[in-house]
Amino acid sequence: MWPAGAQSRYPDRPITLIVPFAPGGIADITARTVAELMAKSLGQAIVVDNRPSAGSIVASTAVAKAAPDGYTLLLMSNSNALSTSLFKKLPYDVLKDFAPIGTLGFFDLGLVVDNGSRFANLAALLAFAKAQPGKLTIGSIAVGSTQHLAAELFKTSAGIDALIVPYKGTPAVLGALRGGEIDLAVEILGPVLPQVAGKAVRVLAVTGEQRNAALPDVPTAQEAGLRGYMVASWNALAAPAGTPADVVARINQAAQQALVDPNAQRRLRDLGVRAQGGSSQQLQALLAGEVKRWAAVIRAAKIEPE
Repeated sequence: MWPAGAQSRYPDRPITLIVPFAPGGIADITARTVAELMAKSLGQAIVVDNRPSAGSIVASTAVAKAAPDGYTLLLMSNSNALSTSLFKKLPYDVLKDFAPIGTLGFFDLGLVVDNGSRFANLAALLAFAKAQPGKLTIGSIAVGSTQHLAAELFKTSAGIDALIVPYKGTPAVLGALRGGEIDLAVEILGPVLPQVAGKAVRVLAVTGEQRNAALPDVPTAQEAGLRGYMVASWNALAAPAGTPADVVARINQAAQQALVDPNAQRRLRDLGVRAQGGSSQQLQALLAGEVKRWAAVIRAAKIEPE
């Protein structure tokens, strides 16, 4: 806990939360949902500043170089872990130049087929892929994205030879799936859920460690027979390195309070996000583990850093 009096010293002015993604997406809505409740707890406004860029570099640089006083925060994500291996040089060290505060939520991906697909389940799809090497086509968004790397990891985990086809965005991936251009899409669940509800597509399995609350009847990939395959993207809060421990603890407490709010949990669940907080130490361990894990996937996929 923070020392006596720390709560009255911090915060005494508005806080800026820099989000590395455009307004309206899952990460942005997650940030705004949590920030609104945190502001009530902290007694100061939290201003969301969207600064989208490849690899979250623009937003992350701004926070890494900000004063370590708790008034400039970063919405950290899986993108920060990926960028360490996707770029030759970053203007910061993701493991040293930030003070982790805590996770906000995890969002699973889905292994998605057209509703009329011949594959009734994941086992049938994998049996086809093994019997006909190189014939299975998998769609994802851009090379180096979480979705693309999850597709690469799917191939290696399943021990299959398949063709990964990159598209410019989620609408293009889902359009290709419904049009029969690809057999399988690997996509974050949030944008897929409306098409599942409309019976346009089916989710064969989710990639998280547990079933998703929005699709309770859909097994995890591990339950469906793909042992060891688990992928979840995530959002978290971080501050510049050197931010006082009592300030980090104050922000963490406000975030934890926000995440147990029933309305916030419901809103995040509707996005396919599993609200889940944690300590700064847990976030540091998660980030270090993700950096190492995805570096191996990127090397295996022979993706050259930019």
